[in-house]
Amino acid sequence: MKPDQELSTVTRLLHIIVAVAMIGLIIVGIYMTENKAYSLYNIHKSLGFLVLFIAFIRIVWRIRVGWPSEVAGGKAIEHIAAKVIHWVLIISTLLFPISGLMMSVGGGHGLSVFGLELIAASIDPVTEKPMVLNESVVSIGLYIHSTLMPIIIFAIVMHVAGALKHHYIDKDSTLKRMFWFKK
Repeated sequence: MKPDQELSTVTRLLHIIVAVAMIGLIIVGIYMTENKAYSLYNIHKSLGFLVLFIAFIRIVWRIRVGWPSEVAGGKAIEHIAAKVIHWVLIISTLLFPISGLMMSVGGGHGLSVFGLELIAASIDPVTEKPMVLNESVVSIGLYIHSTLMPIIIFAIVMHVAGALKHHYIDKDSTLKRMFWFKK
């Protein structure tokens, strides 16, 4: 793909859907944690599961059609930084939902996606509370989830800043090819 070539509608839509969903999930996740808003967990988990599915489709699509080429010009360090940021974002779109699943399922909460039970909760018959199935899985999931948070926020900010730099300073077609801007 040439640097000034437009991206396909599928590529654009998958990028936008995953980006909006991830940013939304991060905001809701922070809100839930800070305000102990437990009523939002089912929505958060359901959307996280869908993001995992869509992110997987996006990666398969990207492998199938190829990666967008780098925009010509710019310093080598900018190209390296862009590749690192892209990989952090791609890996995070998989690791964030997977680590959330590890916490939920490993913690005995099961997995329901918008009310459809995919994995049953493990409820202690005496306490009527979820039974932890595997503390190590929960701990690893929690570590990944909490460690990724500042990393992905930084990566998103850098990604957006890079796109805006291309558009307003470099005046190239990087941002135009991702959206349906008129040339």
